[in-house]
Amino acid sequence: MNIADLRKSYEKAELSEEASHPDPLRQFDQWFNEALKSELPEPNAMTLATVASDLRPSTRVVLIKGYDERGIVWYTNYNSRKGQELAGNPWAALQFHWVELERVVRIEGRVEQVSPEESDAYFHSRPLDSRIGAWASPQSQVIAGRSVLVANAAKFGAQFLLHPPRPPHWGGYRLRPDRWEFWQGRQSRLHDRLRYRQEGGTWVRERLAP
Repeated sequence: MNIADLRKSYEKAELSEEASHPDPLRQFDQWFNEALKSELPEPNAMTLATVASDLRPSTRVVLIKGYDERGIVWYTNYNSRKGQELAGNPWAALQFHWVELERVVRIEGRVEQVSPEESDAYFHSRPLDSRIGAWASPQSQVIAGRSVLVANAAKFGAQFLLHPPRPPHWGGYRLRPDRWEFWQGRQSRLHDRLRYRQEGGTWVRERLAP
């Protein structure tokens, strides 16, 4: 099959100014809950884009673990590549792609670490193997092989038993949005795109050409 011939007609829904919420967080909440109810595979998966000090961009998939009026939260290793890039440049972007619903949500803003109390609460809610894994993996570093991870997991499992504490290098981030975009696929590639941007402390909603 010729890759150039792959295409799809988007016909499931529409997104109008009249039907969308003036508040982007409420619009996101509606779409996120519709994705959950549709039982999509990993509706909580989102792409995180960061930029290094040399202006080289990078992306990876992380999982949203909470959202409210303060922003979007996920958890990771602060020493990872994304953690190092966020330490040098706190501006980032997120993207949800719900293929089955023909929808994309893009979010941009400044990132900060969540409080230690928030990180502690989430860490201790995780399964035991995930808590041990946070200690076992020197995320983004070069290792000799998988045996390094297995050995580290055994080491920290024996050390902490059933009560591993949160590693000091592991915790949450919160992106505080100043821009949102909601994309709904439409026929003939005339997709609906509504962007929300902050202006003077209020949200301005505007339509973008597809």
